[in-house]
Amino acid sequence: MKNLIKPVQFIIGFIVLVTVTFTTNAQSNQTPVASSKTLLEQTLLEHKGKVIYIDFWASWCVPCRKSFPWMNTIQDKYKQQGFTVVSINLDANKALAEKFLIEMPASFPVIYDPKGKLAKHFNIQGMPSSMLIGRDGTIKSRHTGFFTNKIKQYQQEIEQFLTEKEVK
Repeated sequence: MKNLIKPVQFIIGFIVLVTVTFTTNAQSNQTPVASSKTLLEQTLLEHKGKVIYIDFWASWCVPCRKSFPWMNTIQDKYKQQGFTVVSINLDANKALAEKFLIEMPASFPVIYDPKGKLAKHFNIQGMPSSMLIGRDGTIKSRHTGFFTNKIKQYQQEIEQFLTEKEVK
């Protein structure tokens, strides 16, 4: 039972901290499209007990363009072992992110955080920034930037945490 408390606390805490709502103007009133809270809740609950690579990115970020193909590769390579990538876009203008995603499609969930509340909470200092969350729901490692000469190191970390037993 104690093993369940930490991941559940992490997920609940993560969701509670998200208050950003995405809206679109519909004539004179604003109609909610989807809230970050709802998207995160669905995504994290769907992947509970998995190793999660969370990546913060923006359309103007040159290293982000280099990291996207790699994230697609690791998503495909490790998904059967209980792994997923979740990306959080920080563009103030969602259209810029959408254009980026047309050029660099993602095979993983993308969550929009235009006000940067999640980035502030996690003290993100540069783009891209990533965190590797273990099966127990705790942050195992953090990286600022994406360096192709460190891909082997990134993948070794993922493989290390994939060997952890799944928390049920």
